[in-house]
Amino acid sequence: MYLHHVAAYLPAAVVTNEHFTQLNGLASDWIIERTGIRERRKAGEGENANTMAVAATQALLAELPDFDPARIDLIVAGTYTPHDTIYTAAHAVQRYLNINEIPTVSISSACSSLLNAVEIVEGYFALKKASHALVIVTEHNTAYNNETDTMAGHLWGDGAAALLFTQEPLAPGDLRVRQVLTGGAAPMGKADEAVTLKPVEKGIVMPYGRDVFQQACTYMTRITQDLLKANNLTVNELTYLIPHQANLRISANVTKQLGLDPARAVNNIDRLGNTGCAGAAIGLAEIWPDLKPGDQVIVTVFGGGYSYGAMLLEKP
Repeated sequence: MYLHHVAAYLPAAVVTNEHFTQLNGLASDWIIERTGIRERRKAGEGENANTMAVAATQALLAELPDFDPARIDLIVAGTYTPHDTIYTAAHAVQRYLNINEIPTVSISSACSSLLNAVEIVEGYFALKKASHALVIVTEHNTAYNNETDTMAGHLWGDGAAALLFTQEPLAPGDLRVRQVLTGGAAPMGKADEAVTLKPVEKGIVMPYGRDVFQQACTYMTRITQDLLKANNLTVNELTYLIPHQANLRISANVTKQLGLDPARAVNNIDRLGNTGCAGAAIGLAEIWPDLKPGDQVIVTVFGGGYSYGAMLLEKP
């Protein structure tokens, strides 16, 4: 399986830390020290998880003028911040593309949805039920966020990304998906209450951030090591590590445990905040133009409810 291209969409509005200083007295330096976040994007009026999914798809196709969208025969969307739980982001993208009678799937495994979506594509490809799949990850965190929450209200940003996977390469520069590993750790720690989103109550809350931090550092490191070992790679052979963009200190901790040069870790949380399951895909879009033959890239993610995964990509 190959990744032909990836593109991102970010809302125009920028919310700096000073907004939260004025709102609830949180100092910008305090936010930066604890999270690494300096600013984040916020969806505008009329924008939501569905519209951003479509916008990311438009961005992807705009960069692929020679690709016929009619070849897409599978759409998988991931989000935990849906605009509509029935007419999902996947349906919105299918309607925009005007491709009828193809599998259209929406999933949520919190911030690890990206890699579970990729696994779904692997399954369809293996069963020969599809050969050109569009994966979209989109989060409208600010629709659910309580900004006055001093524990987590300043963490969240909005954004989306679209990825085109194919069973066979379409161009010499396509990235080969060497392996995807995922798992769930719901029995561990405070997985049932550390991060929750109950729309009828208070939206996104994170009362046990320390537990999230500890579990994320443990599982993102472990799954990355497992992936390297399974593919006979050393950490020094890794060109880029793209960790889930939840907290800059988590990224630094994982990098340190792996023994990886911090310069090889891709981070955008300082500019975008926590964009949920879209964050790592946005990071991949950001480094896409810099990838060279022989590069090895690992995307490693961790989600609330405690799910995790890692994907190894290679540029031939």
